[in-house]
Amino acid sequence: MRFLVDAQLPARLAARLGDLGHDVVHTSSLPHGNRTTDVEISEIADQKNRIVVTRDADFRNSHLLQGSPSKVLVIATGNISNTDLLTLCESCLSRIEDALVVGAYVKLRQDGVVSHPRPGS
Repeated sequence: MRFLVDAQLPARLAARLGDLGHDVVHTSSLPHGNRTTDVEISEIADQKNRIVVTRDADFRNSHLLQGSPSKVLVIATGNISNTDLLTLCESCLSRIEDALVVGAYVKLRQDGVVSHPRPGS
């Protein structure tokens, strides 16, 4: 899968997803770095067929209301350490992958993965 990890999440997450075989870019690697706007992130993700990985509810709202970004993984774990976040992502990765194959809006919570149907489904 092709991911674009938002600035609110650690670059370590992007690196770990890359280690696990995914094509991953963190916003810190974009031309405007972590100052890249949400609109620009959505446009880049849609143009490059990437899934936005974020904590930011604005991406969820934009996805649901405007269809952009076309796919989004919302990390809704509350305050957990980066180490615990990496562990959770890795332990749930196959469920996340499966959910993103069939859905466009997926949420990772501490208690698991929630897949939401595509708008209009």
